[in-house]
Amino acid sequence: MKTYKKLTPLIRLIDDDEMVLGSESFLLRMEGWQTAQYLSAEEFLSKDDSERPGCIILDIRMPGLNGMELQSLMMEKNIDLPIIFLTGHGDIDMAVSALKKGAVDFLVKPANDERLQEAVKNAVEKNILSRQKNIEHDNMLELYEQLTEREKDIAPMVANGTANKVIAIDLDISENSVKKYRSSILEKLQVRTIVELTDFLRQIGKDSVK
Repeated sequence: MKTYKKLTPLIRLIDDDEMVLGSESFLLRMEGWQTAQYLSAEEFLSKDDSERPGCIILDIRMPGLNGMELQSLMMEKNIDLPIIFLTGHGDIDMAVSALKKGAVDFLVKPANDERLQEAVKNAVEKNILSRQKNIEHDNMLELYEQLTEREKDIAPMVANGTANKVIAIDLDISENSVKKYRSSILEKLQVRTIVELTDFLRQIGKDSVK
């Protein structure tokens, strides 16, 4: 079973302007954040430690991969880091596109210090919660895979309130066998009630009867 590693959040700054990187990093460090500076999307992809939670403050227009292209690539690679776009070339269409793809904010340079700090705080909180939920989901799938194929068939039927007698008839097994399977399912999934079983199966997308 996986456990969430409480690593210190890291704010990634990606901009081809060193002066912008320096000023943004100084501002964030003054507020207690740890930062990493990258002059290009390519440098970020090759050097960043994606294990650490946090967020990205990303410029749109850069040599090589631009900000929007990096956002798309991160989605393809399942890199779980919220993006705050910060650019001097922003427009409404670009902002809408970025937000639809999952960016948490879109700010125009020079961004208000308080506004940027608030955006970073919200993005980091969102990322930590997302990572915790992903680990919980993985652990639930690991528990589910302990079930036998027969138990996987019976679990959603039990969750949907199907009576033991009906399950026995449908699967051509004894009612006593159903009771044993039912008890085993609850034990393996570490749930105590049918309500908990129903919620468990729903969260991992296994609540449909075959």
